[in-house]
Amino acid sequence: MHGSRTRKPFPARRRRGTPRSEHSPRLKPEAEPVLNGVLARIGKPEETPFRPDAFQLEALAAVRRGDCLVMAPTGSGKTWIAEQAILDVLRDGKRCWYASPLKALSNAKWVEFGDRFESMNVGILTGDTKENTDAPVIVGTTEILRNQLYDAMHEGRDLPFDLVILDEAHYLGDEERGVVWEEIMIYLPVRVTLLLLSATIENGREIAAWLEGLRRKPCTVIEERRRPVPLYPLFLHPSGRLMPFLDKRRLFGRVEQFARQRGRPNKGGRGIPPYGEIVRALRHFDLLPAIFFLQSRAECDSALKSCRASTGPAEPGFEEALRELIDRTPRLAQHKQLDQLRHARVASHHGGQLPPWKFLVETLMKQGRLDAIFATSTVAAGVNFPARTIVLFNSDIFNGHECVPLDATAFHQMTGRAGRRGQDNIGFMLLVPARFMDLNHIRRLVFTRSEDIVSRIRNDFSMVLNLLLSQTLENVRHIFENSLAAFQQDKGRGEGRKSAASRLWRAFQRHLNFLKAEGFVGEDDRLTADGIWASQLRLDHPVLIAECLRRGALPRDDAALLAAVIAPFVYDRGQEISVKRKELPRRLVAAYDRVIDTVFPMMERLDAEGFGLNPLPLWTAAVIYDWARGRDWDRIIGRYGFADGDMAMLVSRTADNLRQIAALRGTHPDVAELAWTARESLLREPVVF
Repeated sequence: MHGSRTRKPFPARRRRGTPRSEHSPRLKPEAEPVLNGVLARIGKPEETPFRPDAFQLEALAAVRRGDCLVMAPTGSGKTWIAEQAILDVLRDGKRCWYASPLKALSNAKWVEFGDRFESMNVGILTGDTKENTDAPVIVGTTEILRNQLYDAMHEGRDLPFDLVILDEAHYLGDEERGVVWEEIMIYLPVRVTLLLLSATIENGREIAAWLEGLRRKPCTVIEERRRPVPLYPLFLHPSGRLMPFLDKRRLFGRVEQFARQRGRPNKGGRGIPPYGEIVRALRHFDLLPAIFFLQSRAECDSALKSCRASTGPAEPGFEEALRELIDRTPRLAQHKQLDQLRHARVASHHGGQLPPWKFLVETLMKQGRLDAIFATSTVAAGVNFPARTIVLFNSDIFNGHECVPLDATAFHQMTGRAGRRGQDNIGFMLLVPARFMDLNHIRRLVFTRSEDIVSRIRNDFSMVLNLLLSQTLENVRHIFENSLAAFQQDKGRGEGRKSAASRLWRAFQRHLNFLKAEGFVGEDDRLTADGIWASQLRLDHPVLIAECLRRGALPRDDAALLAAVIAPFVYDRGQEISVKRKELPRRLVAAYDRVIDTVFPMMERLDAEGFGLNPLPLWTAAVIYDWARGRDWDRIIGRYGFADGDMAMLVSRTADNLRQIAALRGTHPDVAELAWTARESLLREPVVF
């Protein structure tokens, strides 16, 4: 396995030595004769009446008895289990909470369930959208569900739901957000049935055993290993010849010969063909539609340039479907990638793009109207649409900081998109050896199961404040002793359970002592009046924003200024954009300086106590100030050189923080009202649509 390497996510120019694909010769599609039988299997299976698989029926029976964890490949029918469980809830006059990790997934499920169960029965709760919240079925993000559990514990009431479904449950092991999933499982009342759904949990029985001990009720594990559509790995030789990637568990002969000649995984080999040529070759072999997984946003966008107008058959209804989607967000009619989408039927999909554009691409792909999308790896876990073929060029992945070897979980998330149930007899993974492709690493991943999930629970100020809101210190200690972290250490080291719980308890005490010193917690270990309202700030930096509120540092008469000074607290991506203070409005600079002067002493105290801090950049305030005042989106993007998707994320997260401040109507009515006004000024097209 090759080691990690550092690579900028947005390369400004081609690295020296990187193959120039645009100068590679035109491909002549041909295939190894041994593939004839495999390629002959391509096609759509005969339609048959739907009959649930045995694992689906077992899962439904299990969730009627108690908790259930379903582990099954992508596209195998986990959603059917969820829908049948929801129907049971509706028939019994009860309620269900369906939680997903992403707003986009929640929005999609809201629409899907509205069609399935009637819109009056389905509501949604995300940071951006709040509709029909008294409905028997609520769809939303895990963070919102966790916050509802905080409120229920504080108010001493039961959560008014009977079934909670956690989709994409492998997020329990996510380094950043896994803590939210674990908190939900710990706080959820035993009375409420828990249904977990995932394609890539390897240690599911361990997770279930922990839940059984925690919740004192059975948790049935339903495991289905069989893919609904079989996967066949292919290799595109630089000569243009299509061949099998594997011969049983070894590399196919000519592939192995190529790997030996190439030497080290990042040396040698001729340049990869232009992406458009690969699309043309895939069309020749009837391997479209395809998802091309690339390393960076820039690579995804650049890939479009080599794609010529489609020579495939005209897609009936394509223009009508495209026009309908554009009519929902008219600004997309000017999107710079619209020509390639319309004429070459290809698109790029990544975090640097606007939410409505990503929605348009996802919709057309799910409808089968596109030949290919060029995507970063985030599409593997974050969006529910498959293709006939997925294409890999590298055996590593950019994790936000550096390029590291692709792990089995990410690999199976990607290959899980290959093969559409009901539309394909067979799905394909195609390897195209770019510079950073270790073929033997991919070979090993084909036969390697996903990595085990490990606990990501950790303390932060929001968690500590909310636990103190409803729990005694003894109860908090008990929570840590019953955490997945303690359970996993107990299994591995005998006395490790105490070690993990002690580590969490010591971290809790560090946060507690700081909160005491700052007046949010009294000597009796209970929240002060300030601590009670600060607990409602379920943000990344609750104590810093609370300090601004306590000292009256936030603007009180200008919604745009309030939005602007909150923006620096939400941006943590490390990108730096240069702005000149003297060119910014004086009111903005003065408001920003007042906030910084207010929180700087506390930031020094936080730093002295070893709490990590992010910088509070002025440029984020400038960007949000322009947008909140109604300035044109494209002009702001042009002025600051900011990616559409990054700006949309900054706007959305700032709006989330303002929503939390707006909840403080009882203690800070003026600022709360202004925060709501500021939030409304931010949430307009193209951020929401």
